[in-house]
Amino acid sequence: MREEVEKVIEQIRPNLQADGGDIELVDIEDGVVKVKLKGACNGCPMSQITLSRGVEQVLKKNVPGVKRVESV
Repeated sequence: MREEVEKVIEQIRPNLQADGGDIELVDIEDGVVKVKLKGACNGCPMSQITLSRGVEQVLKKNVPGVKRVESV
């Protein structure tokens, strides 16, 4: 599962980098993907929306077994 998640994150990353941010995969535990938002995404008021409506939806759609995404 980790390899699949990393591939999807690589596809998402350019969109975040275009706004001065980035994302790093920290861990996957029982279907919960833990990521660290970096750069402009770290502390951005919209980061939770980016995480839930962007990253989480794409991961759930493309990687079976992903239950949710959390920022750590």
